[in-house]
Amino acid sequence: MAAKPAVRLPVDTPVDEELVSPREALVFGVLAVWVIRTFVPFGGTILYPFTLFGTWVHEMGHGLTGLMVGGSFDRLEIFGDASGLAYGSVAPGLPAALRAAGGLLGPPILGACILAASRGPRRAMVVLTTLAAIMLLSVPIWVRSLTGWIAIPVVALVIAAVALRGGPVVRTIFAQSIGVLLGLDTVTRIDYLFSSSATIGGEVRPSDVESIANQLGLHYLVWGSLLAALSLAFVFVGVRLAWAKPFKLRRGPGRGDEGGKVGPAAPAADRARAADRSTGR
Repeated sequence: MAAKPAVRLPVDTPVDEELVSPREALVFGVLAVWVIRTFVPFGGTILYPFTLFGTWVHEMGHGLTGLMVGGSFDRLEIFGDASGLAYGSVAPGLPAALRAAGGLLGPPILGACILAASRGPRRAMVVLTTLAAIMLLSVPIWVRSLTGWIAIPVVALVIAAVALRGGPVVRTIFAQSIGVLLGLDTVTRIDYLFSSSATIGGEVRPSDVESIANQLGLHYLVWGSLLAALSLAFVFVGVRLAWAKPFKLRRGPGRGDEGGKVGPAAPAADRARAADRSTGR
């Protein structure tokens, strides 16, 4: 009995075809954040855990920048009013100023990286699972407050669940939404950028821009304006990269055995091998 011809899918059909483009995911992510904040009742309450997540990124920015400039990062605290503190030592002058700026620039930099990197379901899954793992790892190492002990693991588990259990569209849009939230975190707290002091954990302390001014000179409003511009610049870069068309590698001619398109231009031997496979020989 002759063998039945095997069912053969077109070799140029993508295995994991994206159901939503990176541009569509970005638009949906922006709309989701805007609608929840503007029209959904208790929208601020719904986003409150992610506001605390933004505080975690801010304080991690302080601490990790302190490590990069040769200082120490002992612990961080997150409070119920979404304020926080990062503890550590650093040399005065430029290192201390960079550490202060690191907290303000941490959210927009991470947001831009997430926007640029999570262009597609597979990339979004990698970005989200990596972020969730870092969050969970930071809890026993640095987090030292009750609010942080509760909020950060919960948000990390939500992010991990979407990454591993959410469909391709859901995790792509979710990743872009997180990128948007972080990218705009510093700008949405614009009053803090232009304040000389802030109430943190019930205690009035110098703001980050005031700390920079104390270390480097100039008025704190100058540093606030500069950091606001830098934050917006990082958001713009992230959105621009997320909006750009993805790079596609072209396969060389005559690669039919490796899944390339077999057409009239392919060598006769490649077409013959493809015909053999399709007839089950």
